[in-house]
Amino acid sequence: MTLSHWDEVDSFRRAKGEMDATWQPLGHAAGTRTVGVNRVRVAPGMLPTPPHSHTASEEVFFVLAGSGLAWQDEDVHEVRPRDCVIHRANKHEHTFIAGEDGLEYLVFGTRHPTEVGWLPRSRAIRLGWPWVEGRDDDPWDIEAAGEPLSYGQPAPRPANILNVDEVELERWQDRMTTAPLATTDRSELAGLHWEQLAPGARGSPPHCHSEEEEVFVILEGSATLELWPSPPREAAGEVMEEHALRPGHLVARPPGSRVAHAFVAGPEGVTMLIYGTRKPNDMAWFPRSRKVFFRGLGVIGRIETLDYHDGEPD
Repeated sequence: MTLSHWDEVDSFRRAKGEMDATWQPLGHAAGTRTVGVNRVRVAPGMLPTPPHSHTASEEVFFVLAGSGLAWQDEDVHEVRPRDCVIHRANKHEHTFIAGEDGLEYLVFGTRHPTEVGWLPRSRAIRLGWPWVEGRDDDPWDIEAAGEPLSYGQPAPRPANILNVDEVELERWQDRMTTAPLATTDRSELAGLHWEQLAPGARGSPPHCHSEEEEVFVILEGSATLELWPSPPREAAGEVMEEHALRPGHLVARPPGSRVAHAFVAGPEGVTMLIYGTRKPNDMAWFPRSRKVFFRGLGVIGRIETLDYHDGEPD
């Protein structure tokens, strides 16, 4: 699997007490491995989840529509479309409160084999899948039976909440404009960029990663996804694949696929989100230039020749 579209992915609603939201596991449908991506639509005035935090996972949110408040560490902050909200692991207790028109967002999160989740109001701890506190009931039932979440007037927005319009845009000639959102000074485990390609423009050159996972979400316009085979597949006669993309498409590029990817904007251009994990020992392969980037060493090398016999390197 490589693609999913939010018009075609099954959704589920979870409603208890003051919590009421509809979820779509877009990343799972597209075959992501080390990260999760969900589209969440929160009912007006409601919460998607109890206030919580993670010890290992880092969550990055991008607001698609509606309005509301980001609740973190007992303060609230107004959010609007094109806002990015970043929660590092073991940093903030957080949730959202939807406005009168509801709230819709995408949430990207890193996956870890050992994870601990904390719900401060019900004092429940999640170790992997089970919730523990010397009992086996659902802490959401405790949350639903308690008093509604209290909060005051919105406070000034902290550094982990920012809008596309509030960051300095990076431009490459007239073909590409990027808004860096979850950058290395704001997040640790993954990054998020908003990017716009001019009509017919190509984004980053075709490449693939050994350890890092990338996820792309089409917001506006159209594009063509190109999938370039690795040298063994080229030797076997495989050719580049093309897939047409429209708003709502999610493209998963898991690590170690050995298939390079690139995007070419359609006649009206394309706007997308680019999410990617950060791995210090990652290597990136660029098939057109036959270059390899060794991230951990900070050097780039070129493979001049490759000879294959029965699909195996000699």
